Amino acid sequence: MSALADKVEHRSIDFIPHAERYGNPRNQFTLWFATNMQVSNVAFGAVPIFLGLPIQWALLSIVVGHVVGGALMALHSAQGPKLGIPQMIQSRAQFGYVGATLPMVVVFIMFAGFNAACLVLTGQMLSSLIGVSVDVGIIIGTVGIILLPIFGYKVLHVCQKWVSLIAGIAFVIMSFNLLRNHGFGDPSAGEFSWGMFVLSVAIMVTYQLCYAPYVADYSRYLPEDTSVKKTFFFTFAGTVTACVWTFSFGSIAASAATDAFAGGNVDFIVGQAGFAIPLFLLILIISNTASPGLGVYACFMSAITIVTTFFRVRITLPVKVLGMTLIGLSAMLLATIGRENFLGNVSAFIAILGYFMVPWTAINLVDFYLVRKERYSIPDIFKPEGRYAGIDWRAMSAYLIAIAVSVPFMNTDMYAGPFVEPLGGMDIAWLVSLVLAAVLYLWNVRRFPVRRGFIAGLGDAPVRRDGDDSSVEKVAVTP
Repeated sequence: MSALADKVEHRSIDFIPHAERYGNPRNQFTLWFATNMQVSNVAFGAVPIFLGLPIQWALLSIVVGHVVGGALMALHSAQGPKLGIPQMIQSRAQFGYVGATLPMVVVFIMFAGFNAACLVLTGQMLSSLIGVSVDVGIIIGTVGIILLPIFGYKVLHVCQKWVSLIAGIAFVIMSFNLLRNHGFGDPSAGEFSWGMFVLSVAIMVTYQLCYAPYVADYSRYLPEDTSVKKTFFFTFAGTVTACVWTFSFGSIAASAATDAFAGGNVDFIVGQAGFAIPLFLLILIISNTASPGLGVYACFMSAITIVTTFFRVRITLPVKVLGMTLIGLSAMLLATIGRENFLGNVSAFIAILGYFMVPWTAINLVDFYLVRKERYSIPDIFKPEGRYAGIDWRAMSAYLIAIAVSVPFMNTDMYAGPFVEPLGGMDIAWLVSLVLAAVLYLWNVRRFPVRRGFIAGLGDAPVRRDGDDSSVEKVAVTP
């Protein structure tokens, strides 16, 4: 039992001391490659075809969207080694100790839905593999997505290394047979329109940005002197390679075998292996368990950060076990309730919540790279009355205004703004909010640089007591 307990991560939202740092940025490639080598992504990859795009334009939208979104997502990953804390708790430096609660609530809800979507497909695959009902399969899959995050960071990384290899080989075989048996589909099918192309790109970008709120959680144990460029590159390469591959698989399948694929038919996908179907099903079940496992971990990080904002809580192992179990069970409940139309429900759900994450990512990246330039007071991030106390309206106003202005440009199944039709169906809400939030936040901190006696534009340096703001003392990023 003691050997098993030693494998459980003892840290949670606290700072990772330099003596406990380890690893290589190459590990970020296998983590994010494995996370996206899953059947859920194949199902989502059918969306551009359902929008009516010809296959060649569908594939181009997948590449463009994931490259742009993956670059933004990987910029967050590079923050992990420098700060040594989870992604969302760092938002306290921009939004304030209390203000950061708002984006964290959005993140929690978003991953709860995403975890449920993955569980639906896991349930379907277990139903095919061992003959149980889909609901029973969902319950079995829930056990896996709870156990993985309980063990935590190290176990998740090790699992993803093996999943990246095994799932990669499986997808090579299935992809080869898909192209051999069905080809790329009819390039003349569908009708190109800039509106649908831009909408598809927007979906891909926001999909990548859904990872941004927790990507640094898996790089925060890296040594502080880890190259920003290397952390960025390996994260970017892992997530973009896997997403372009799996989403393209889904688009090709939806184009070339529309009826058989039916928006993500698991039997069709695994049938492309051509042999040892139960083995391939098992591989896909394992790969589809790892991703929501990361999602449960992210949900717990956000939830416990929210709780500790208002209450004193000692984050012990029993607290972690209880929290992750409840999060896993909530995903199970959502999966069983909404499994009849999981692809449509989750696509719309993620698209809407993505609109709330785009301005957050803009503010976070501008603050880290341009305003504070990687320099933060880590102890104050954990102090209710520290320099980041309360609500920082410089970030909050930029965030809320960017969301409000982007609403007329939104295009989802649930809502289409008044500017969508004149733009031919284009969804540029993500671009509007990204640019506007970045510009407004940068303007706010330059117009009002001092908050609680500290100058954000100079790495959180304190204003001199003699009133001379031209010379400041630099604050190191240390606990």
